[in-house]
Amino acid sequence: MNSDMHSAMKAPNNGWWRSGVIYQIYPRSYQDSNGDGIGDLPGITRRLDHIARLGADAVWLSPIFTSPMKDFGYDVSDYNDIDPMFGTLADFRALVDRAHALGLKVIIDQVLSHSSDQHPWFQESRQSRDNPKADWYVWADAKDDGNPPNNWLSVFGGSSWQWDTRRRQYYLHNFLTSQPDLNFHNPQVQDALLASVKFWLDFGVDGYRLDAINFCFHDAELRSNPGAGMPDGSNPTVAASNPYAWQHHVYDRSRPDALGFLERLRALTDQYPDTMMVGEIGDESGMAMVAQYSSPSADGAERLHMGYCFDLLADRHDAPYLHGVIAKFERVAAEAGGGWACWALSNHDCKRIATRWGGDNPDPALLRLAPALQLSLRGAVCLYQGEELGLPEADIAFEDLQDPYGITMWPEFKGRDGCRTPFPWDSAAPDLGFGAPGSTVKPWLPVAESHRALAVDAQEADPGALLHHYRHLLQWRRTQPALVQGDLTLLPVDAQVLAFVRTHGDERLLCAFNLSAEPATLTLPEGDRVDAQSTLSFAPYGVLFARLTRV
Repeated sequence: MNSDMHSAMKAPNNGWWRSGVIYQIYPRSYQDSNGDGIGDLPGITRRLDHIARLGADAVWLSPIFTSPMKDFGYDVSDYNDIDPMFGTLADFRALVDRAHALGLKVIIDQVLSHSSDQHPWFQESRQSRDNPKADWYVWADAKDDGNPPNNWLSVFGGSSWQWDTRRRQYYLHNFLTSQPDLNFHNPQVQDALLASVKFWLDFGVDGYRLDAINFCFHDAELRSNPGAGMPDGSNPTVAASNPYAWQHHVYDRSRPDALGFLERLRALTDQYPDTMMVGEIGDESGMAMVAQYSSPSADGAERLHMGYCFDLLADRHDAPYLHGVIAKFERVAAEAGGGWACWALSNHDCKRIATRWGGDNPDPALLRLAPALQLSLRGAVCLYQGEELGLPEADIAFEDLQDPYGITMWPEFKGRDGCRTPFPWDSAAPDLGFGAPGSTVKPWLPVAESHRALAVDAQEADPGALLHHYRHLLQWRRTQPALVQGDLTLLPVDAQVLAFVRTHGDERLLCAFNLSAEPATLTLPEGDRVDAQSTLSFAPYGVLFARLTRV
């Protein structure tokens, strides 16, 4: 399809996503409405007013499809139905309608690179080497000595190849053994997945968060990855204690073949008005791949609307590091001829930012700096549930762990349960208001007592609480064209202060953040002034937004 044909088929798109604020909901942990200890769709619908009042533009729901829940919904067994744990299609219709009535878009999490081993496609594929779906997954013969065909590793530990006794072959799984990888080299697989994407677009969703989208293609020759040596801990995509970090993953993910499929996805999504796709891109090259996946091809075919990587989900948050992340994206986006970023500081897969940036006793000023920085970057924003409350990482005992990743990697890596605990609505309730009224069922993960004083009702009653700070920031940002539409120019790197200028028309807005626990100063470039001052002073974790003038 050439670019002219593609453009002719496009529905209108108002570009809301370019500066949109997307609030991520982890459905199991947001609100339980039926007393079974697990959050659900009616519970989310009940609480949408909280998100609308916050000032978000959209909600992103982590997977709600039918699943055996080995990886809590990221192992799909039916792409076109809702898991009974969360409700019904009618419940989802009510959620979408209520969200739209509140002015909120609905983004769903689509897992395309792999399915559950309980999916009918895989159940058929594993029966023989010559059935109609035999080539829908990635199968390979053993080496002469019985070992897997190459050295590829699973993100969750061990080989990414699992032996199947019926076919007497290995199948590929980049994650759990119960999450076999689909074979995107087969056009029928692509067509089937595109049909599932169309199903939900026809239903009325406004877009997709595409899980692990850079994993959808593998090297057809099954070449082994080169070794990377002992990891130094600098890779934000995987813990240094995980053997996965010992390889350069050049053949098992992030293959150039993916770009053609992204163009097919975009052509389909563009048939629906005001929709968007944001891709999760877990790769060592980070921002470079975000730019590549969200930039048009040489002949003008479009791919993702935007992407996000793990560079801001790392432990480092000093000014030079963040300066480098932003500088890299601005450079690679320019080189790619476009590209758009969605900036996330936390999500359901990483330690909460209050603990990751602030340790056991985060400075309140740092927790106010984080959203101010995030909301001033050029691009869209993803806020994970609980960030607006400053929730710390919950401490989960080993016997309470649910995450298979954490169970496997304990104790050096405790998994992802600490950021997934039930949302605190009511500080006086035993379960913090997560459960249905009168329910005595234990929540699927224990509530965190460290969250009690930070519950929504407690912060609503305190005008100085972080929740009100978030609301103010989101509302104020909408009134600032430089932040919503402006270009971004970084000031020179500084040991303490990250500073850049957002420019829109004649307006030049300085955004400066002292990312250290010590006072700092910043000298402006020659000729620039803020209220006639060329040197600015900052308190620890101080923030400044100011109009720049020239002299």
